[in-house]
Amino acid sequence: MSAGVNADELPTLRDELEAHDLWANKGLGQHFLLDLNITRRIVRTAGDIAGKRVLEVGPGPGGLTRALLEAGAHVIAVEKDARFVPLLEPLTAWSGERLTLVNGDALAVNEEALLGGERAAVVSNLPYNVGTPLLVKWLKAGPWRGAMTLMFQREVAQRIVAKPGSDAYGRLAVLAQARCHARLEFTVPARAFTPPPKIASAIVRLTDRADAYPHLDALERVTAAAFGQRRKMLRSALKSLTSDAEALLTAAQIAPTARAEEIDQAGFRRLADAWRSNVA
Repeated sequence: MSAGVNADELPTLRDELEAHDLWANKGLGQHFLLDLNITRRIVRTAGDIAGKRVLEVGPGPGGLTRALLEAGAHVIAVEKDARFVPLLEPLTAWSGERLTLVNGDALAVNEEALLGGERAAVVSNLPYNVGTPLLVKWLKAGPWRGAMTLMFQREVAQRIVAKPGSDAYGRLAVLAQARCHARLEFTVPARAFTPPPKIASAIVRLTDRADAYPHLDALERVTAAAFGQRRKMLRSALKSLTSDAEALLTAAQIAPTARAEEIDQAGFRRLADAWRSNVA
């Protein structure tokens, strides 16, 4: 608690929700994490954030926000649901003005402008219905984005960290691992949330890799075609991408009879490069 604030001194989140008569909006994918022990563990997973800028999306009633501020972070919290602003606003003064609230849609917000060009870690318990598109958006982000510590539904987390040959391996794993080292840190049971979702959640830590692949748009196109028909050989699956799939695969040094789930990160990079050369 490097900032000299202790979240245990605040009213409980459950009391705050009841006092404001607030309930989760299923349409926004909201499930509240009220256990401060778990939110503190998420913050510890994010590393030393004292004095650093952190972007949080979907703070809701502020469970993770409290833990981030307690750890000394300067938090920029983007919340689409305006109902929660009155719960979050008191945390600004409590933290010594280290919280900036933005009422807006995280999919539409310009993070670089919001951060004034400064670099920030991303730590969020992501709303279930926008977790994947937000991750892809941030994978494409410029130098403002630092390491990411994110909560997803467990099956999505498993898809992010999956390796070739596994059932969970697909487009999301290729895209995430093209830019980041991805590690599933721990799972959070459904009963930890209010209301409890149907499945467990998991925390994924993503840190930039030195050999990050720069052409994520091309990789998106290639993986969408390859995994769109994952049961088919690539010479058939890639017909939606090119009229001469076999030539494209030969240029990428991939057997035309291979299937998408067999191709590793290096193979997909070669395939994206070959496609870029072909359409240039």
